[in-house]
Amino acid sequence: MEIKVGMADLNVCSAPDSIITLGLGSCVGVVLWDKTLKLCGMVHVMLPDSTTISKNSNVAKFADTGVEELLKQVLAKGAKKERLVAKIAGGAQMFTVNTNSPTLRVGARNVEAVKKKLKELGIRLIAEDTGKDYGRTVVFYPETGEYVIRAIGKEPTSI
Repeated sequence: MEIKVGMADLNVCSAPDSIITLGLGSCVGVVLWDKTLKLCGMVHVMLPDSTTISKNSNVAKFADTGVEELLKQVLAKGAKKERLVAKIAGGAQMFTVNTNSPTLRVGARNVEAVKKKLKELGIRLIAEDTGKDYGRTVVFYPETGEYVIRAIGKEPTSI
């Protein structure tokens, strides 16, 4: 079965199921994977920092709170923190105008924030497909650890 993760959403899955999120533009799809249990979780991060927005209760929306909540949920399903590794995709620069503007550099800022949070949590990032100027749909298979990236007009790749 394919477990879906919406925008600003997260979920956990075990083999033989897979987990998918659609339409990663500047958003980042973060996967935490426990190879031994063949268990993973995915969060679809939209923004880098929850502290800049008041009264937002959706923790999955932000890199800082979303990655932390994802970690809690995979640990609750039996994953061991010392076995977890991360793979990330997305964080595209979707607007070509004035890319020096921090407001329009959301993709790059999301990637930076996700990497910072993973480092803080002591989770090793083992693969990424980030940046560039196109959106992605991603599917992760906890059985094998394969993270398949699909983009319009491009061959599917795997990290």
